[in-house]
Amino acid sequence: MRLQVLRAAALAVVTCAGLVAVGEAPAAAAAPSVTLSALSGVPTGTVTVSGAGFGAHETVDIYFDTTDEALASTNGSGAFSGITIGIPAPATPGIHYITADGRHSGLSAQAQFVVSTNWAQYRYSVLHKGYNPYENVLSASDVSGIDLDWSYGTGSEIDSSPAVTTTVTRNASGAVASETVYIGSFNDNVYALNAATGTQKWSVNTGGAVESSPAVVGGVVYVGSDSGSLYALTASTGAQKWTFSTDGSPITSPAVANGVVYINASDGNVYALNASTAAELWSFSSDSFTGSSPAVANGRVYVGAGNGNVYALNATTGDEKWTFTAAESAFSSPAVANGRVYIGSTNDNVYALNATTGAQLWSYTTGASIDSSPAVANGVVYIGSTDGNVYALNAFTGAELWSFATGSIEDSSPAVANGVVYIGSQNDNVYALNASTGAELWSYTTGGDVLSSPAVANGVVFIGSTDGNVYSFDLAGGDATVSRPAPGGLHPNYALRPQNGKRS
Repeated sequence: MRLQVLRAAALAVVTCAGLVAVGEAPAAAAAPSVTLSALSGVPTGTVTVSGAGFGAHETVDIYFDTTDEALASTNGSGAFSGITIGIPAPATPGIHYITADGRHSGLSAQAQFVVSTNWAQYRYSVLHKGYNPYENVLSASDVSGIDLDWSYGTGSEIDSSPAVTTTVTRNASGAVASETVYIGSFNDNVYALNAATGTQKWSVNTGGAVESSPAVVGGVVYVGSDSGSLYALTASTGAQKWTFSTDGSPITSPAVANGVVYINASDGNVYALNASTAAELWSFSSDSFTGSSPAVANGRVYVGAGNGNVYALNATTGDEKWTFTAAESAFSSPAVANGRVYIGSTNDNVYALNATTGAQLWSYTTGASIDSSPAVANGVVYIGSTDGNVYALNAFTGAELWSFATGSIEDSSPAVANGVVYIGSQNDNVYALNASTGAELWSYTTGGDVLSSPAVANGVVFIGSTDGNVYSFDLAGGDATVSRPAPGGLHPNYALRPQNGKRS
């Protein structure tokens, strides 16, 4: 399953000639066209459609693939604008077609639109929920059918977790979608790999092991190195934009929100940096480091420390809002959901804290230390423990729903997508579990411990292993492309009413 890279033929346009006086040359009419507010989007999202060159004062049906999503009314010049249509939830990753079809003139135009379900930062987003809500290819009913698509060897241990993004451009022939996997290695390099083939696009040596997981925002890759520096690299080429040096190493996985990069470094400081310039906006000292990566939500930064504390900081100023003492180190990275902060501790406990006050709402005791970070989806907290179990807990009460024994889990954290929980284990395996029951649906044995956390994007599972490889798993045979619909074969929905005016 891959985003299809298509260079489609120029889209056909249907026109109807108007009446002209005898002996008079017909006026050249502009071909109808449609313009989209975005080149790509996620299932259940929206896109705004505008058009020109249609009949004056007519209604125009707007289709997503073959489904009539909205009706527009043109003005006296045959133009319309601001028509918002929904991207259907079942729309799978790849190229789709948006068609505008005039009901009276028969004039028609199309544009290509790319659906993608990327995993652009550590734990999916700055909330660190580890949950991809848009995945619609892999599910509990078909994940047993995934197999190895490719692996890429770096020659050195991989603890870093992948980030996956899609870049969409247009040329004269149509849309071009390029999907890339970014990941670090203990050989000091950060890599950009073609997500469809596993071939290397570029690599950059950072001068230290890259345990940090990349964040890719606005065409820039942000990644920490054990050299003590944070790197900002151009996502398409790997060209260095800037570096920021701390007084310690390593640097945790960055979180990027609202033009600010937040990191936790082994000098005991949490830093907030301008994402464009690396200018330091503030720093906060806990005097104690763990590998906890900051989560950002509702104007606050949440992070764990080696002194046993969980901190909530003002995201703009770095001022401390509250502190919760877990008694032992918090290597786990916090997840924020349901007005709560969820985090694990080396004292064997998972905690749920009030995100506003830091008050403890509940705790659950596992059989050993917790270095794994929680995932939160659909009212359930999923987390691994060094006792070898994956736990599913009620997010509101902490009650255990199920547990699954893998043998040993250290740093790998669960990823949840479309009813499936994915996690790596120190028994060299990657697992896919039913999110509702904990039943094993699939597993794959790598050549080493799996400390990396999975990323699930565009119908593919990506993960690293201490055997030095990045792995890609998808359904055998991939996914069929969407055929370009013929405007004449589309069926209008006569129950629709124009979004922007009266029916003509």
